[in-house]
Amino acid sequence: MSIDTNLAESIYAFPVSPSASFLQALQSLQDEIIALKEERDQDRQELAALRLKLVSLEKDRDTLSENQLIQLRLINDLRGEPQPLQKDRAEILLALIIANGGKMLAKDARQKMRLDKSTFSRLLDTLKDDIESKPLHSDKRKMLLIIK
Repeated sequence: MSIDTNLAESIYAFPVSPSASFLQALQSLQDEIIALKEERDQDRQELAALRLKLVSLEKDRDTLSENQLIQLRLINDLRGEPQPLQKDRAEILLALIIANGGKMLAKDARQKMRLDKSTFSRLLDTLKDDIESKPLHSDKRKMLLIIK
């Protein structure tokens, strides 16, 4: 046997045990690795939940946008041409005012047509090209409807 072989055998003959501090450091590193893996798994779950929430919020936003578009279209349709029932009411109102000499109090016309205030107001808005409304000279609270 050579000296190198004897030296190698003598080194292996006395096993070197790692020190206690080295083992503690190794154990703490392993614990930290396990904790980091758990945190990573939790982060992945949280990220997946946030992605699902984002998809849900985007869907809600799209639905709200569509609803707003529909509402705008409905509002524009209502502001546009008078509806068939409004056309009939408009003709009745014009005939009523003409029968009264071209002038009539708005309250009287509304009561004769049996309309509520808001419906009558919308009807007057559709007829703003044909009927003019002015405050009555003797009582400014009352509105006078005049054929243009």
